[in-house]
Amino acid sequence: MTRDIIDINDFTILIEESTAEQQTVDKCGFDEPLIAVAFYGSGNVHLEVEYGKKHKQFDHTQSIALSFYADEKVQFIHTVSPEKPLKCIVIATALRNLAKLPNQEDELFSKMLSQLVNPSDHYVEGPVLYMTPEMQMIVDQIFSVQYEGKAKMMFFRSQMTVLLAHFFGQLSTMKEEGMKDEEREKLYLAKQILSDNLENPPSLTELSRQIGLNSFKLKKNFKELFGVPVFKYLQNERLTKAHDLLRNGDATIQEAAWHVGYDSLSSFSNAFAKKFGFRPSAIKR
Repeated sequence: MTRDIIDINDFTILIEESTAEQQTVDKCGFDEPLIAVAFYGSGNVHLEVEYGKKHKQFDHTQSIALSFYADEKVQFIHTVSPEKPLKCIVIATALRNLAKLPNQEDELFSKMLSQLVNPSDHYVEGPVLYMTPEMQMIVDQIFSVQYEGKAKMMFFRSQMTVLLAHFFGQLSTMKEEGMKDEEREKLYLAKQILSDNLENPPSLTELSRQIGLNSFKLKKNFKELFGVPVFKYLQNERLTKAHDLLRNGDATIQEAAWHVGYDSLSSFSNAFAKKFGFRPSAIKR
């Protein structure tokens, strides 16, 4: 497990990454009441939240941004496995520090996360949203950064400010016009089916059939809910998976390309460079 902790003004940033050869459980809590936003990367780790006799679980964490209030009685439990590694960024501020935040940032919390500023329980869940492509790119870059020492910390600080700004920006423009809970669940299922079948994904027609939603609604509502078209989401997930395989030394460049469904090595390399800013050969050990 790797864990970096950074203090920026009155924010504390936790960047945590963990892989396991067999299923393991990682538990953590906080020393004082705080408000936080947790950004989950591509690992899709299982999360449980326990407080008193209450219990909440998240089976699909991949690419979500989860806002919450938690005090000392709350425990966060991640189940880490080879197929579901932990990649999590938590940006938090103590409740007592809200009034001290610079640039009147406390107003953002009070206006958009009012239920967290005035909590009614040990754990209160705020808005949960799927990250936009811009947010996802920042998270991917944070977990793939090759800098060390002070340069690494400087990079982290700059990206955290941008990531939190994107989160509040997304909250202010969120639209779920007329989307029923049943349709939203079908779209979550479509997203998971794509993530589980990167090498050989279903066609749009087949995906529509599997989730019980016509192709028009699938394309329209998928982009509305997740901020990116179906094909673009699939491409992002493929490239992120390939990056992980290369960074961990689990595959050659050709094997990584095949593993995520690319037959052409040049197409894979070009798409990889467009997403990450460098070619696969730059990280292959």
